[in-house]
Amino acid sequence: MDFVAVFLKGFMTGGSLIVAIGAQNAFVLTQGVRRQYIGTIAVTCTLLDMGLIFSGITGLGVLISSNPVLLLVASAGGALFLTVYGARSLRSAITSQRMERSAISLQSHSSAIAVTLGLSLLNPHVYLDTVLLVGSIGGQYEAPLRYWFGFGAVSASAVWFFMLAYGAVRLSPLFSQPIAWKVLDVLIAAVMWSIAGTLWYQAWLHFQQCSFCL
Repeated sequence: MDFVAVFLKGFMTGGSLIVAIGAQNAFVLTQGVRRQYIGTIAVTCTLLDMGLIFSGITGLGVLISSNPVLLLVASAGGALFLTVYGARSLRSAITSQRMERSAISLQSHSSAIAVTLGLSLLNPHVYLDTVLLVGSIGGQYEAPLRYWFGFGAVSASAVWFFMLAYGAVRLSPLFSQPIAWKVLDVLIAAVMWSIAGTLWYQAWLHFQQCSFCL
């Protein structure tokens, strides 16, 4: 049963990539601790990964990776977004006294979806993992096996995001202490800024490449 083996390979490939600490995972964890729109955020992350993975399998990854302008826009936009988000997390750590007063609390399902999409789509690392890496591996199979590979990778995303979001709920009692929430906000800011730093550097490299092409 080749489709079972390919599905499992997709699951293991997607799972090995998605568990890395990043902006998206940090956001899911944070909102899980806050108990804010965790179902909406988990579903949004899963559906987004589904779209990106299957886009990569059908060849979008080649288009993105071969266009320096698209890479420049994605890198610079993601770096700016993460820089601002990290600053807000740090400000929250400095000013907030309780978890409920955090400066970056979400106010609606639509805002939860918007921030989730922003953290995901403005981070070129997401395209590297889902569109390029998973897409290039899955694209090596003939149809319909490539789609079984994609379904396996998407299943890993769904398991991870729901486990991370709802597992974080159990940490909520710990974060009733102001100091615990401040520590988490500082860690989130550090994650955001570390990723932003790499993206600013990548944006500079892509800018030089675009200038050379002109």
